[in-house]
Amino acid sequence: MTQMDLSVPRDGPSSQNISAVSAWLKRRRWFVLVVITPTILSAVYFGLIASDVYVSESRFVIKSANQKQPQLSTLANLIQTTGLSSGQEQTNEILDYVRSRDALKALQSSAKVSERYGAPNGDALSRFPGVFSDTSFESLYKFYGKMVDAKLDNETGAAVLTVKAFSPQDAYTINASLLRMSEGLINQLNNRAQSRAILEAQKQVDLAMQRAKTARVAITQYRNSQSLLDPTKQAGGVLEVSNGLVAARAELQSRLQTMQQVAPQNPSIPALRQRIEALSSQIALQDGRVAGTPTGLASKLGGYEELVVEQEFATESLNAANAALVQATNEAQRQKFYLERIVDPNVPDRALLPKRIWNIIVTAAAMLCLYFIGWMLVVGILEHAPDD
Repeated sequence: MTQMDLSVPRDGPSSQNISAVSAWLKRRRWFVLVVITPTILSAVYFGLIASDVYVSESRFVIKSANQKQPQLSTLANLIQTTGLSSGQEQTNEILDYVRSRDALKALQSSAKVSERYGAPNGDALSRFPGVFSDTSFESLYKFYGKMVDAKLDNETGAAVLTVKAFSPQDAYTINASLLRMSEGLINQLNNRAQSRAILEAQKQVDLAMQRAKTARVAITQYRNSQSLLDPTKQAGGVLEVSNGLVAARAELQSRLQTMQQVAPQNPSIPALRQRIEALSSQIALQDGRVAGTPTGLASKLGGYEELVVEQEFATESLNAANAALVQATNEAQRQKFYLERIVDPNVPDRALLPKRIWNIIVTAAAMLCLYFIGWMLVVGILEHAPDD
């Protein structure tokens, strides 16, 4: 009787499958290394490890309390494309501040940003400090730039503030703190601009007042040095007296001519001649007080009028400076710009990030492209290589 071979064959179906898989992996080892392995790691990280990220968004604009938006026609809107609208310059300043280190320092003091972003609910690759970073302020600032975004919506003109965090309350708290800090900065900018305007107006008032005082002192000194109170009025008085004397002399001359014609031997003729000569001397003396001599009023009138003009101009400048100071003070009592919230910070009810499936697909696609690029490079090199 023939002995039957009951032993199990060494190469069964399972061992053949394993060998086939091993051979396939060996032939496709670069594909497995470049494409499959990163995709599996990405799926493990985004599917099991990556922490949920919550996004809180707010919107605001900077408006002027006193300036109304001009009603521009369509053609004017097309032409006016380069200028900043009311408050847009201040909006850019606020956005720069939100992205700055100063904002992070203030936020660290009020909201403890490093503790919120370093909470245990964030995974090791996402939270602060990361695997390849330390606890320094610069590392925190780089991390802050990834989690906080402030930009201007060109279509609506509103500023958009977006804050990402590992919990809904943290995202809301950081966003609300940044808005409060922005409002404080707007008030600070207003106070600084208004104080500068008042100080400049007060400086102009002080200069105008000093000029007016100098002009008054100069007139007083001129009057004392020339022994004159008002050369203009005094010259007018002298001319009035001289005109009266001229009129009296003309009357006497007329009487003298008549008397010489009617009674040439009249004994009153010499007396009339003496009176006419005396009036002529008085007239010459009065005219000499006004003009014709170095000490006359006419020579002193020019310098006095210059001083009077300077005093009047200084007084007008002082009045204008006082009016500007009053206007600047009134402007300082009103806030020039203010932050108006369009959308308040929200407490997110679900995580928007990370986009797990999308990130896995992007990782697989990127690695596949990289693999094909490398494969084509290798094929090209081999085709152009010498046969030996």
